[in-house]
Order: sequence, then structure tokens, then C-alpha cells
Amino acid sequence: MPRVATIDARVSVAASSRAMERQSTPRLIESEVVVVGGGYAGLAAALRLHDHAVDFTLLEAADRVGGRVLTETRPDGTTIDHGGQWAGPTQTRLLELAARFSCPTFPTWEKGSHIEIRHDGARVPYTGAAPDQGPGIAAYTRITELLDGLARTVDTVRPWRTARFAEWDALSAGDFFRSETNETEALRRLALAVQGLWCTEPDRVSLFHVLFYIAAAGGFEQLMETRGCAQDSRFAAGAAGPARSVAALLGPGRVRLGERVTAIAYGPEGVRVRAGSCEVRAARAVVALPPHAVRAVEFAPPLPPGRVAWLAHSPMGRVAKMHAVYDTPFWREAGLSGVATLYDDGPVGVVFDNSPEDASCGVLVGFVYGDRLDRFAGLDEPARRAAVLRGLVAVAGPSAGRPRDYTEKIWTLDPFARGGYEAYVTPGGWTAAGEDGWRTPTGPVHWAGTETASEWNGYIDGALSSGYRAADEILATLRPEPGRAS
Repeated sequence: MPRVATIDARVSVAASSRAMERQSTPRLIESEVVVVGGGYAGLAAALRLHDHAVDFTLLEAADRVGGRVLTETRPDGTTIDHGGQWAGPTQTRLLELAARFSCPTFPTWEKGSHIEIRHDGARVPYTGAAPDQGPGIAAYTRITELLDGLARTVDTVRPWRTARFAEWDALSAGDFFRSETNETEALRRLALAVQGLWCTEPDRVSLFHVLFYIAAAGGFEQLMETRGCAQDSRFAAGAAGPARSVAALLGPGRVRLGERVTAIAYGPEGVRVRAGSCEVRAARAVVALPPHAVRAVEFAPPLPPGRVAWLAHSPMGRVAKMHAVYDTPFWREAGLSGVATLYDDGPVGVVFDNSPEDASCGVLVGFVYGDRLDRFAGLDEPARRAAVLRGLVAVAGPSAGRPRDYTEKIWTLDPFARGGYEAYVTPGGWTAAGEDGWRTPTGPVHWAGTETASEWNGYIDGALSSGYRAADEILATLRPEPGRAS
């Protein structure tokens, strides 16, 4: 059984919440379980509880569900996914949920030549995973294959049991890359891979976390490629479709939007959760928030040191996502896939064809990551747009500079996510706090969120598995099966 953080039995929920009660008298709601957060992790926990006839209340700060998955319908009717959007064939929980609620998917477009924009401005067409030849490619391939081999030794359920756990966690990914090569172009390629996956720079992320993440996905290729891998398919009505369907099933009486949780009192008697207009009293809680949002909640008593240390070692990635909409996907007529990697000095690092399945319009999506985002976000809107369109023109030609619509989402400015796609772990974080702080329940408080997943960590599928796991921990306590220890 997992170790549970010790709680001072002298601190009762009633005593801990008296200060909350003195401030105002919000509506009191009583449930068996309270779920904090309406992203895919919180919704998965609530759905599991619903399916087992457990009474719950879900509190979500935003006016929508989905969390870091955000689907918008633009004025011209085009569906845009500002956040997580893809599904891969091994992401079985996400595909099963989509099937349950009749949310169809379609293959990501990748027909035609991809484009690589090199640091010197050279424009190189290629097919497959990467150009066959070019500066830094051989070293990049060798090092990513080495990462794959090391990742196969990682225990993704109990990561601290991995043989070289402490050794790898003491290093950053950048440290490891430089120990393997001094080729500038190889390091540039490796940096873009890190930026694309963790939205940060190689020197900021633990090497062990990189290996754990690769292992949780089933291999480096699964993370990077399209067909048969993480970017295989998209949702016809947007990636928020399954989330909205779950919320509709659960009902507005149980899913309360616009309720930002500010305080959680917990102890042997249960939990009391204070939100904007209500207070929920329950036996157990699932907290399914990004790490920075957990830090913004006042806990009484304070969270155990291991959990606090884990949160401190888990900053959010930095990413912006920009969409340019055109009358047609004109690049396809030129034999281009719309897929590109850019190593130049512009803000955009990666581009995909994000057009609808019927090609009724053309959509290119670009990503700005890590340190490049800091510079990008400091520009005014016209300058940001111009910088992005310059990158798209380099990829798809002059017509890419004349979209009929343009929109951007800078996730670091989102009031609830404050970054994306997920939190990563800094060097030393796993060894300092992983065993006690990663997802070990804190008394009646259970932790969910894609960052706590053993499979597809950082993805929608990982969020779902984390919510199911947290709900199962609670079900083992509230609805123990005969003969099974709780």
C-alpha cells in the first residue's frame, strides 16, 4: 500500500475551518467526495465516482471544463484547439472515452513533403521523421536512441526504484546532451525536441524526468511522430468534446463552474473545501490542479514537506499556440504537408496542418516554446502576428502571410493554467520529493493531474488515468470490496 503522509490528529477539520467560517457564510454543500478541478483529470475522477454511485461535487474555477484543453469556434465557424488536441492509438483511455460519448476522430494530415528551416535559413524538404542527412542529424539520432535505451530501465509506477535514479536525476537534460556531443547543430536539434515536449530548455529539466516521460509514452518515437504515435489523430469537433460530454452527463448540479477553490481544511474527520460561493464538506477530496494552482490554495494544516518540495520542483512549461486560417489548405496543392521544424531565430519552433477533416478551409498552427516565448510575449500583438507569419511564409510560401483569420493563446497568461502543456521536474526534484510528494495521498486528500500519471504523463490520456486512479483510491476506502484491504 502507498505510504500516507502523517497528519496531526490534534488538528480537526472543524477547528481548521473556523477561520474560513468567520469570513462569510457561503452555501454549505455536503458530499461523499469533493473534486477540485474540471480538467480531464478531475472529470475522469468524477466520472468514475458517478459510475460507482458515489455522491460528489466538482468545483472548477473557470467558466468551462477542459482545463488545458480549450476548443473555440471562431466567427467564421472554424474549430480551433488552443490547447491539447491529439490522440494516439495507444492512448486507450482517451479513445475509449471518446467512443463512449460518440466523439469521432480523424487522421492528422501529413501527406506531402515536410519542411526544415535550418539555422542558416536553408529550407530543406524531406519525408519521414527527419532529413536523411544534415548538420547534427547523426549525433541527434544516436543520442535519442540512447535515451530510448535508458528509458526502458525506468520503473514508471515507482520511479525511485529505477537503478540509476539518483544519478540521472542529478543531471539536467542539457548536461547529458553536452556529455555526448559538442556539435552545435545536434544540440540545437535536441533543444527543440525538449522545447516541443516540455516547453522549457534542456538545462531546466531533470534527465531522469526526460527518461521517465519517454518510458511513460512507450518510447521517444511515440512522443515525436504522427502516424501511429502521439499526434496520430484529432477530434472532429475539437478536443474539448469528450470533456463537455462528461460534464453534461454529470450535470450542472454536480459540476459547479466559476468556483475557485481558495482553502482546503483536512484531517481525520474529512475535508472542508472553500470556494467562491460555496463550501463543500466531504469525507475525501481529489485535487486535480496544476502544481502552481495547488500552491495558491491555503491548506490547513499545511501540506507535508514532501508534497511542498515536489510542488516547488514542478514549474509549468511555457508555450504559446497560434493559428492562421486560410480559404483553402493551399500548401497541399504544392505537395507540402504543412509539417515543419524551424531552427532559425524566429519565434516559431514547430508547425502543423490543423485544417478540418473536410478541408473546407486551411489552418496552420505554430508553437512558440520556452525562452523564445519570453521574448515573443513581450512584443505587442501586431509584432507577434508579423513574426509568426514570417515563419509560416518560410514554411508554406507567400500566401501564408495573408490569412483570413489569426488567433493566439499564450498559456503563461492564462489565469488558471499559467503555462503548458504540463509541469516538468527540475534536476534533483524526483530524488528530493518524488516518493513522498508525487502522488501519495495526504490523508483524505488524493492527488490527480496528468503530472501524476505513470502512462502518457503530460497528455490528456495521462490526465484521465490519474483521475481514475485517484477515484479508485477513494473507492477502496468508501466501497471496499469483500476481502480486499482498504
